[in-house]
Amino acid sequence: MDNRFTAWCGGCDWNVDPAEPAEEPGRLARARRTLARRHGERLLAEVGAGGTLRPGKDTSALMAHGIALAVHGVTVALVAGGIWCVVGGWGNPVVVVAGLFLAALGWSLRPRLPRLPENALLLYRADAPALYGLIDEIARVAGTRSVDVIAVDADVNASVTSCGVRGRRLLTLGLPLWEILEPRQRIALLGHELGHYSNGDTRRGAVFGTAYRSLVIWHYYLEPTEDPAPLEMLVNLVYLVPRSLVAGLLMLLDQLTLRSKQRAEYVADSFAARAGSTEAAVELLDRLLVAESVHITLRRESNRLRAFPRRADRSEGQQDRLWEVLAAHMGSIPEHEYERQRRVGVRRGHSVDDTHPPTHLRRECLLVGAPTPAAVVADVDREERIAAELADARGQVARQIVRDGFDG
Repeated sequence: MDNRFTAWCGGCDWNVDPAEPAEEPGRLARARRTLARRHGERLLAEVGAGGTLRPGKDTSALMAHGIALAVHGVTVALVAGGIWCVVGGWGNPVVVVAGLFLAALGWSLRPRLPRLPENALLLYRADAPALYGLIDEIARVAGTRSVDVIAVDADVNASVTSCGVRGRRLLTLGLPLWEILEPRQRIALLGHELGHYSNGDTRRGAVFGTAYRSLVIWHYYLEPTEDPAPLEMLVNLVYLVPRSLVAGLLMLLDQLTLRSKQRAEYVADSFAARAGSTEAAVELLDRLLVAESVHITLRRESNRLRAFPRRADRSEGQQDRLWEVLAAHMGSIPEHEYERQRRVGVRRGHSVDDTHPPTHLRRECLLVGAPTPAAVVADVDREERIAAELADARGQVARQIVRDGFDG
């Protein structure tokens, strides 16, 4: 028995899930999990009954956008009211102070669009033409335009977003995740991420996303003080009504958008299957099932190298060997560990993640119906050119993990 992996019984599921999931505490988190489970079960039943997954916005999404615009309207009103008090009440200290407070409050709630990461390694088209060429091809399959910038970091993850007023598209590529994938699985990964640009996910829109963040800040401002003094007890009481209103709005927005969020993940998975094939998309999800094993391996190997700093500093190849160790570990994971992780997902359901559907349900959704062939085929020559373009990033990320440790 390999002691790196949990011993369990495939017949009775003994010890299949020895660790309890760490659920986010709080009433809002519990409500989101309940809604996610309800929507997830209905959505999978709909797809399993022959329904289709199409990008787009429904009535709930339009209502959510209306509420988001109203939230931004409140922010504008606070800033405008604060300026009016300062200008119109000049000479009256009480009015001026109140105006400054309102303006500062509104400013703290202002919409903030994502920016390009400052600490990540940024690759532009001239830096990685082969990688951008692959992404361009996959973008055409997803029916969207390609990305403008690629950020490479040390996370076991990948994501897309739009940055700044111009909406520059950013693909963040976690090198540890990229390194554990085979070429066709990488194509499926890129298909999934690019699919998010055209899958109708309301939460990824700038209007909704910034408004939701403003409501979260409101909720933070109105949080009750723990172990309050008499005056703080009074403040907590005064905050009760507005806090309940903000919590209610957050729950309402979750109710209106959680279904579209989960649907968007299923649609993104369908783009992964179109780009790399159904088989590759399913393999990608299996790799994500054992992401924690990647974390443990990188943490263990980085700690080992940091224990011998002179040796690590003397040889960059020793640090780059991190990826070889990771690849060897992934190749040694037995099938029964993948199966255990699938069963863990079935047992936990939506108990932890309140936005993404559980991985086992995403696999099931992909396997419904006839398999989809790959629209983008892995090419050995292109893979070699992409590897050469990422060589410097591989070294930098490996040295970062060895130097700072792995906290992913």
